[in-house]
Amino acid sequence: MIRLEEILDKVEKHHPGDKLDLIRRAYIFSAKEHKGQVRASGEPYLTHPLEVANLLAEMKMDAVTVGVGLLHDVVEDTLTTLDKIEELFGPEVAHIVDGVTKISQIQFTSKEEKQAENFRKMLLAMTDDIRVIMVKFADRLHNMRTLAYLPSERRQAIARETLEIYAPLANRLGMGKIRGELEDLAFSYLDAKAHEELKDLVEKNRKKHEAFLAEVTGMVQQKMREHGIPCFTQSRIKRLYSIHLKLKKQRIAIDQVYDLLALRLITDSVKNCYAALGVIHNTWRPVPGRIKDFIAMPRPNMYQSLHTSVIAGGQPFEVQIRTAEMHQIAEEGIAAHWKYKDGKLVADDREDQRVSWLRHLVELQQEMKDPADFLSTLKIDLYPAEVYTFTPKGKVITLPRDATPVDFAYAIHTEVGHTCVGAKINNRMTPLRTKLRNGDIVEIITQSGHKPSRDWLSFVKTSRARNKIRHWLTEQESEKAIELGRKLVEKEARKYKQSVKELLEGGKLDAILPEYGSSKIEDLLSAIGYGKVSAKQIIARLVPDGVKEAVPEEESKITSVVKRVFGLGTDAKLQVKGFDDLLVYRAKCCNPIRGEEVIGYITRGKGVAVHSKNCPNVQNLLYDADRKVDVVWAGAAPAAESYAVPLTIVTEDRPGMLAEIAAAISDVKANILNVEARTADERGTIDITVEIPDMKHLERVIMSIKKIDGVYDVSRSTKTLNIAR
Repeated sequence: MIRLEEILDKVEKHHPGDKLDLIRRAYIFSAKEHKGQVRASGEPYLTHPLEVANLLAEMKMDAVTVGVGLLHDVVEDTLTTLDKIEELFGPEVAHIVDGVTKISQIQFTSKEEKQAENFRKMLLAMTDDIRVIMVKFADRLHNMRTLAYLPSERRQAIARETLEIYAPLANRLGMGKIRGELEDLAFSYLDAKAHEELKDLVEKNRKKHEAFLAEVTGMVQQKMREHGIPCFTQSRIKRLYSIHLKLKKQRIAIDQVYDLLALRLITDSVKNCYAALGVIHNTWRPVPGRIKDFIAMPRPNMYQSLHTSVIAGGQPFEVQIRTAEMHQIAEEGIAAHWKYKDGKLVADDREDQRVSWLRHLVELQQEMKDPADFLSTLKIDLYPAEVYTFTPKGKVITLPRDATPVDFAYAIHTEVGHTCVGAKINNRMTPLRTKLRNGDIVEIITQSGHKPSRDWLSFVKTSRARNKIRHWLTEQESEKAIELGRKLVEKEARKYKQSVKELLEGGKLDAILPEYGSSKIEDLLSAIGYGKVSAKQIIARLVPDGVKEAVPEEESKITSVVKRVFGLGTDAKLQVKGFDDLLVYRAKCCNPIRGEEVIGYITRGKGVAVHSKNCPNVQNLLYDADRKVDVVWAGAAPAAESYAVPLTIVTEDRPGMLAEIAAAISDVKANILNVEARTADERGTIDITVEIPDMKHLERVIMSIKKIDGVYDVSRSTKTLNIAR
């Protein structure tokens, strides 16, 4: 267990004269409150807050933040209240503790909603005091280091959350060291087989690689001395998760990873950074297209460095050149520079730029009601922008990779985005879905009165563009639904010979609004228009007893014919929660299978389309949270029920691979319906359709295939299929 005195020494070193007594008092209080509690490892619970405080001290945080590290779990895991924390340690400590305390006492309707609310609270607290996220990072890092003691399902959930949220957030704030360790730890739990194979491969060649790096390091130091460039050097082998991503994305062998080995050259000035780059290129041949100048064009997380890849003796390696200050920022990010302001330790003005994107993100999230939508948008925004584009007047617009002219237009102004009809890239007319590249000069062509297209949601990359388009579409769809609802009410009212004006304007509907979760008549009409509520049901509630319909009931016959002809609403496998008599059908774009998490989407006049939660179309369709409904699989699966599921398998190109895959599928009692195979660049790609009864069986099929040596990846295809038989 880490000793308190070691933590105090680190704080004193970086912040002489800081409130060490606060840390001592926090330690005593935490030890008292957590007494008798143990972690899953069997260690006393106090080891966790001590390790968190130590990590914060290593980040050079102040005494208040380190004290919060010792106290961060007492409100959640003991009987201590936030008021007690404020009484004993002051409002500043209580404020940060509140920002990092999980809100487990609140009962949410779903795990997804709880997760979304936790992150909303964290982001809001971060914009007020960035030290909140420092404590969260330290807490998560120590939890990841000790994750092995938790049950498998819990490990997977925490590792996935770490990889999807915390590691990208650390990257967005420029904290390279923390991001790298979080990614590698999460990778080791989420794909243990791939992690071990890659680790063995790297370790197998470690001595050779270290000897090579030592050799080129000596040569670089000699060359720099000859040219009078002061520097010191570091070398590194690329982290496992970063290698894994590159191998998977580019489908290359490990010896084709140009930045597998890297040399960092740290000098005293920007001028000498560029001078050193010239020396490197005169010593070894540079790889074309691999030179990146992040000094002139810093990344959005303020990262600055020169990158180049060169080849020495047939071995490619990357050289990163930067000043000492740039190196500190690259490693520590927003934790690198702090100052006291109004009695609080905060990031300096330059570091404040790092969280300007965060404040903007929080503003966009205020109107988001759907937690899935919030989390999806958050994940998009956490990844740094990597495309640098220009307006015709030379203003730099930074956007995510694969961003389009529509993203560019919304980055300028909402109205420019709404009225965008075309774009010129480098003086040439191009389609709006064109992917922008570094250095592109983009001119947006607008037309007054033009409105956004729903199709734009399929290719825009920025949350700003996506949110603005969704907001506009929601307003338009709502107006259409209200109008349709009004017509349906009028139609039903005529059947009962009721006055439509009296119903809508006479206050009769107002009395029943709360029963249908509506605050005004327009909300109820919208629900009727979307099919959530039956107009007939509403009118029947309002007419006097004894009044009969004036028109024969033909609709039930018509409805049954529609269901039979279009195959809607006949799927007994699915049930919609909370709504009666809605047509239900499975979307053909993803053809969800039993046991898979699904989402229902109310379409106007066509019933509820049920999509897999992982369907790529879901985020484009669900721009209106009010149209999402909960759908569940009904009852037990019939013995004859089966689904055709297409898989794409990437393998090495060797004889017998197809036979081994067929045997692996047969071993888990699955039937093969179709197979197509092709090879290129020493890789094989196999498209195979298997017949399975449910999601658990599909997972067994995938795991069985992954066990085969030479299988690099197995993924579910998104091809359109016929409804399962």
